[in-house]
Amino acid sequence: MNIKQLMLTLAAGFALSATAQTQGYMDGVEYFKVDQLDNAREILQRTFDAPETNRADALYYLGAIALQDGDVKTAIDNFNKGIELDPKVGLNYVGLGSVQLKNGDAKGAAEYFKSALKAEKKAPIMVAIARAYYQADPVAYAKEYEKYMSDAYSKDKKSTDYYVMQGDKLRDEAIAEGAGSDKIGEAASAYTQAIYWDKATPEAYVKYSRVFAKANPQYAIEKLQELLQIAPNSAMAQRELAERFYDNDQWTKAAEQYATYIKNPNHFVQDEERYAVLLYFGEKYQESYDLAKQILAKYPNSVQMKRIIFLDLDKLGRREEAKVAAEEFFATPDVRFTANDYSSYAGILNELEEYDGEVLAWQKAIEVNPDKVELLKNLATAYSQAGSRALKVQKSAGDDAQLAAAAAADAHQAYVNAADAYQRYIDADQYVTNDLVELGSRYQNVAATAEPGSEEKAQAIAKAISAIDQVIERVPDNFIPYRNKARMILVKNDNQPSEEGVQTYVKMLELLDTDPENRTKRSDVYREAYSQIASYYISVKDTDSAKTWYLKMLELDPENQALRDYIDKLK
Repeated sequence: MNIKQLMLTLAAGFALSATAQTQGYMDGVEYFKVDQLDNAREILQRTFDAPETNRADALYYLGAIALQDGDVKTAIDNFNKGIELDPKVGLNYVGLGSVQLKNGDAKGAAEYFKSALKAEKKAPIMVAIARAYYQADPVAYAKEYEKYMSDAYSKDKKSTDYYVMQGDKLRDEAIAEGAGSDKIGEAASAYTQAIYWDKATPEAYVKYSRVFAKANPQYAIEKLQELLQIAPNSAMAQRELAERFYDNDQWTKAAEQYATYIKNPNHFVQDEERYAVLLYFGEKYQESYDLAKQILAKYPNSVQMKRIIFLDLDKLGRREEAKVAAEEFFATPDVRFTANDYSSYAGILNELEEYDGEVLAWQKAIEVNPDKVELLKNLATAYSQAGSRALKVQKSAGDDAQLAAAAAADAHQAYVNAADAYQRYIDADQYVTNDLVELGSRYQNVAATAEPGSEEKAQAIAKAISAIDQVIERVPDNFIPYRNKARMILVKNDNQPSEEGVQTYVKMLELLDTDPENRTKRSDVYREAYSQIASYYISVKDTDSAKTWYLKMLELDPENQALRDYIDKLK
């Protein structure tokens, strides 16, 4: 699951300032000019009736958005309404011309473009006409595009619209050419030229920033910082800078910028949600929780806020509440939950020691993302913990034989499931050596809880030893796998010493003896080996050999009088 960021005085409660400075409908225009059409539409509709809104102008942008969405009727209605409100706004004629181009009527379009220039014979209108031809078909209308761009340049060599359009065309060509295209630099130069002639050209800054967003993120950030110095109240500029910080993994700066932006009345609901998420990733869990609760109160269907609330509660250590919140989140209809959702929920249940529920959560996570094979390890651990808990129930059952038997059966089945899950992980062939060690211990648990003398027990022991042998093959100079193998051989022989076990312990001792300090650092391991080897020789009535190994034990523990007395009695 990723990270993004924050600010706001949430302790005092979240509220938008009705008197905060804003650019009104111009924020919508700015979003349109940087191709964020959904954002542009929302702001333009939200601010349409505001006193400072130029409605004829706003209607053009709303119509252009509708046209790009394929809603031709709405587009035409908006353009015509704009002309009715103010026939001197040339853009609405450009809009109607764009409709004609879309319908394949180049002559009809040309007539509307003439009307646009009659209303406003200015460079921006000429560039808008050129853009209309370019968007309709840059190849078929290449001549018309070049004509109107040339006219615009002749009309005003300092036209920012002219240079932005140049940059857009070069940017598109760079994208078509792919990585390494020189056109990226040329596009950036065109945007820079627009800024040179008029620093108050927000779209040039943003488009420059986007050109360098991946190639040179710091350039992208610095250009937006320049824009905010000129237009500090621009919602788009505030949001774009927060996004660049976000994309560049500068979480703290992203958070601070979002905190500023979120106070702008022209922010979006989804940005409030993102801010709450950024607070979470910024480890400001209480603030994130407070904000998410307030957003959810206004928008009760916000899935993201339901998610962030249970995650925040978990981080705050309020796990019972986190569990309830998670259950409410998973009860949301028509939502595609992620593997991370279930993994997070599993973690909460683990803390609450509700291992049966945790098992189900990991199963769901695997179901959602079966390719993430490491989830099988988590499932195996949950099963194993459930088995350990069942064994505790068995031990505490006292005289209740029925309860003890049921708990023993539950423990065994849980260990079987744990081994099966871990084996599936190993079979996916993405494991490391330590995973084989873990696999051996899973089968050891199965063997320990299986019926004595059963075929199941024998198979589990064989699989545990096989896993250990694979570890030995990978790390032949490590004594630990040999000790583990010797212990499993002991289990295999019903806790009776055997020659196979002796040979394994002897090999382990050879490895330990390569470092003389091990006799001090690993004295407990030596004593285990000496004791088991001596016991074997006692079992086969080889007293002299047994005495030899017991004496080795006594060297490690010379104060052990009981051992000394036992050795003296050996015949």
